[in-house]
Amino acid sequence: MVTIYHNTRCKKSREGLEIVENSGKEFQVREYLKEPLSEDELKALLIKLNMTAIQLVRKNEKIWKENFKDKDLSENELVRIMVENPKLIERPIVENETEAVVGRPPEDIKKIV
Repeated sequence: MVTIYHNTRCKKSREGLEIVENSGKEFQVREYLKEPLSEDELKALLIKLNMTAIQLVRKNEKIWKENFKDKDLSENELVRIMVENPKLIERPIVENETEAVVGRPPEDIKKIV
């Protein structure tokens, strides 16, 4: 099963969803702004992505710049911040049973679907 972590307002996320839809694979959509990830879910996703938390943060978001940009934060603190502020999570993310990818560019999604 393929899962896309999707933000309907994001053009790249919509492009990613189209790629998943056209793959012919069974998939589910998780609108992570409406159904936020838990800390455990985000940590598991980071492992599949082979990324650190800071690599997944959208650093141009106003909330990041105003509240967290210049702070020295641990991995666990960054995960908690993203769980509490899901808008800070890069998008779209697509995962299958064994791996995940950030769809930037959206064509990267084709590697795992």
